[in-house]
Amino acid sequence: MSSLPWTQKLADDLTARQAAGRYRQQRVREGAQGINIVIDGQKRLSFCSNDYLGLAVHPDLKKAFIDTAEKEGIGSGAAHLLTGHSRVHQALEEALADFTGQQKVLLFSSGYQANMGLIDGLMARGDVLIQDKLNHASLLDGGRLSAADQLRYRHADMTALTTRLQQSQSIERRLIVTDGVFSMDGDIAPLTEIMALAKQNNTGVIVDDAHGLGVLGGQGRGSIQHCNIVKQDQPIVMGTFGKAFGTAGAFVAADEVVIDTLIQQARTYVYTTAQPAAIAAATLASLKLVKNESWRREKLQALIAQFRAGAQALGLNIMDSQTPIQPILIGDVQQAIKIGKALEEKGILVGVIRPPTVPEGSARLRITLSANHSEQHITQLLDALEVAYAY
Repeated sequence: MSSLPWTQKLADDLTARQAAGRYRQQRVREGAQGINIVIDGQKRLSFCSNDYLGLAVHPDLKKAFIDTAEKEGIGSGAAHLLTGHSRVHQALEEALADFTGQQKVLLFSSGYQANMGLIDGLMARGDVLIQDKLNHASLLDGGRLSAADQLRYRHADMTALTTRLQQSQSIERRLIVTDGVFSMDGDIAPLTEIMALAKQNNTGVIVDDAHGLGVLGGQGRGSIQHCNIVKQDQPIVMGTFGKAFGTAGAFVAADEVVIDTLIQQARTYVYTTAQPAAIAAATLASLKLVKNESWRREKLQALIAQFRAGAQALGLNIMDSQTPIQPILIGDVQQAIKIGKALEEKGILVGVIRPPTVPEGSARLRITLSANHSEQHITQLLDALEVAYAY
């Protein structure tokens, strides 16, 4: 049996984590992802998936995957820079460059790897990263890997960002880094103001649009288009396929110089195996649906409006979000856990989010909506919430 000399200390830490309501556990899903799932052997109506457009089990994606797997096999077998980069990967990069309006795109095997490789590939010791305090962990870890100095600013606070820019004005290489849609709050970054400040201060910008692409903007082009950022002022964009696109993996979109630099210097790109070509093929099929089936975004907006109106009528403390991420702020960890369990007893599954994922005192229910939900599902959720809060 493998062990560590400090195993008892680890065990004590786990016990303390359990007592504080912060113990994380895997849950086992049987069958396909969707709104009606079986998890830990129990049927549940799910409101905790990021499959916003309901594409994860779409037949077009399945067919593209299977057809390509028959031709290309399953594993890619190597990194992109060896023999892992197939014609399908190349086609996806080109299609995404057109979709985002950028010169070039680079595929990564996950969003976490994309953010770490992007920041580490562009920044070094002595450079400065200026990050929103609620940025995703992968953005912060990219900064750590790069060894650049990291400055944080209060969430979406442009006065605080201005101060950070003034404090770092002597540094030549600076990047402002922000989520497009914040994964735990669901709000949209003030990108118009951020881009204006960046331009005034000769500073680069990275936007992690994992939760915006597919959901926001014309044809699902994301928070950049939603905020009407013109093409010549576009930031570097990181996007993922595991949310609205319904597949897996990620990409970075930028100009040719940035992408070619990442090919040379992004360690999480150079030193990892490429995703299977079948996944790239499924993503190409998904991209067509994202662009062409605007009814999915329209339906999502209708469901969001229905949920928010119902939650407000119940007096729930919903956060300011117009995206499929609809958090209900609870505050106390144990109370959030209690309400989450009460909802499960009613057949409803939501995310119960606790520190350290969110700040102290801001435990919440993270409800996420899908285009596959119906008005009846939202009514069922609201009815269950009313009962759960009465416990």
